[in-house]
Amino acid sequence: MEREPMNKHLFKMILATITTICVLFLCSPAIELFKFCFSKSIFLIFDSFVLQAIIVSLKSTIIALIIIIIMGIPTAYYMANYSFLGKGLIEIILELPLVLPPAVAGILLLITFGRNGHIGRYLAVLGIQLPFSFTAVVMAQLFVSLPIFIKTSKEGFEKVDCELKNAGAALGLSEWQVFKYITLPLSKNTLLVGAVLSWARSLAEFGATILFAGNLAGKTQTLPLAIYIAMEKDLNLSMSIAVCLVVISVGVLVIVKGIHKKEIF
Repeated sequence: MEREPMNKHLFKMILATITTICVLFLCSPAIELFKFCFSKSIFLIFDSFVLQAIIVSLKSTIIALIIIIIMGIPTAYYMANYSFLGKGLIEIILELPLVLPPAVAGILLLITFGRNGHIGRYLAVLGIQLPFSFTAVVMAQLFVSLPIFIKTSKEGFEKVDCELKNAGAALGLSEWQVFKYITLPLSKNTLLVGAVLSWARSLAEFGATILFAGNLAGKTQTLPLAIYIAMEKDLNLSMSIAVCLVVISVGVLVIVKGIHKKEIF
């Protein structure tokens, strides 16, 4: 009888110890980053080099997010509510970028939309060159982030009670009206989470961007790419940019947790 509480207490201590090790391992680099940066100069983020990267990042991620929402909501709703031949294959295709290494995604975009690519060769005839352009930045971000929004939104649409949708249809609502007045409002929190996560993924994109869009200052150089270049010039500058991205990442997690739980702490 006495052994059982003791075993339970010991088991809890083991779990707590392992959890503490995980937390220390994951947060120690961030703590060191902030210590290093504030011991130097956080104001390096106002350098023109950094400001250019911020402008490119904000412009590209906002454009990518708008496209993601426009394309993602219909796709997620269709995948959540309809059955059709080959649906399993389509789901794999839609989720494939989630597990692809970013560098592979960049190569795939380049061989598809490059001058000699299957689609790029036809665009070249029309005078359209996508690689190493601002459009390529948006496309790279879209490629890696759209699946996140679709997957998250699809899960949200699937959670809507079918009885509510059936009741709306019984009251004479069309399928569009059921979507607009029932499904969409009940899924708004999930859609918001998907939008925040996909935007954050777009902002953090590196591998696909550098391979498909290049690293041209003021044109295709986003914040992650700016860190890569700054490492060769000024370590303090790269650390300052890293702090900005860490702060944004923490903010994204706080927002997502707040949406899920309606409270942050």
